[in-house]
Amino acid sequence: MNGKKRIVLVVQGEGRGHMTQAISMTEILEQAGFVISAVMVGCSSNRAIPDFFYKKFKAPIIKFKSPNFITDQKNKSIKVAPSLFVNLLKLPVFMKSIRQIDAVLSEHKPDAIINFYDPLIGLYYFFKKPTIPFICIAHQYLFLHPKFIFPTGHRVDRMAVRTFSKLTALRSTRKLAISFYSMDNPVKSNISVVPPLLRKDVFEQTEAHKDYYLIYLLNSGYKDEIVKWHQQNQHIEAHCFCDMPETYDTLKYGENLYFHKLNDKKFLELMAGTKGLVSTAGFESVCEAMYLGKPVFMVPVEGHFEQFVNARDAHKAGAGIFDKKFDINKFVEYVGTCKPDPAIFKKWLHNSTEMFLNEINAVLLNSSTPTDALVGAG
Repeated sequence: MNGKKRIVLVVQGEGRGHMTQAISMTEILEQAGFVISAVMVGCSSNRAIPDFFYKKFKAPIIKFKSPNFITDQKNKSIKVAPSLFVNLLKLPVFMKSIRQIDAVLSEHKPDAIINFYDPLIGLYYFFKKPTIPFICIAHQYLFLHPKFIFPTGHRVDRMAVRTFSKLTALRSTRKLAISFYSMDNPVKSNISVVPPLLRKDVFEQTEAHKDYYLIYLLNSGYKDEIVKWHQQNQHIEAHCFCDMPETYDTLKYGENLYFHKLNDKKFLELMAGTKGLVSTAGFESVCEAMYLGKPVFMVPVEGHFEQFVNARDAHKAGAGIFDKKFDINKFVEYVGTCKPDPAIFKKWLHNSTEMFLNEINAVLLNSSTPTDALVGAG
């Protein structure tokens, strides 16, 4: 494959996972001789793009307005109906973003576009019908796999997440479905199941077993629950990372509780030594913990069906336990009895770089863009 192939990345700016996956993919592609010519990030006024993301790319980072979830006043649970209504009102803004995407692609003329689950690039392909090969990478594409097992019930939620996943990948050439475990690729489909995309920094960590817990919160509104737990358990040291608008990097609360701004290096260093991870069931953080042999306690954000599914899927893969609330004492008891074995997960990750490069090279060698209609979402 020509070492000068140019790639434009498009990244959903909601949460940490899609951003760290884009960083991991950049490491793989640049090592293989590809050029990342631009990184486009879909963002909103609700959430800032963390500093660590900007520091990881040589290419220009271009922000554009993209749909996002609306949360309640406490910034905890997701409100689905208001999210849909507000985003519909912003359609003129999003159409402007589609024109911005078109201008960037016209300027950089990439050989391929890799999308990390942003919906506007799917709409761009639907309306503009470009011929540039279009690769989509996210664990949510596993929800489109005919053999993926959803939790029972939740038919409307299941239909919604499958429809949204299809929206992000309209007219895609290939969907790479990131999974906790291996699955056969479905026949007559452009879906390929691949291992998680972990950054090289994860593999460079030295595992340790220190006396503290690590917490990652998607929505900062859950800080109050962490504080309430700490007030009754001040003897337990805990480090909590969340999206904080304040200027400080670290805030100490009480005896042993520390709140940190999102910082990928500090987070991984603390992950390597923690007794266990408490998380709002984001995919990427759970994978990092599984690789480092750390048990996980997953509390999905209320109304966030993807995290609801992730928590149960990760439990099936041996990551840890889940609950509806931050009953961290329950997790402390669990950590005292469990013995994580990361061997199976590490074996699944072993050929991940080769698998991703094979998929991308195959797309570039057979560059055609089939049309995926937004049908069969049930």
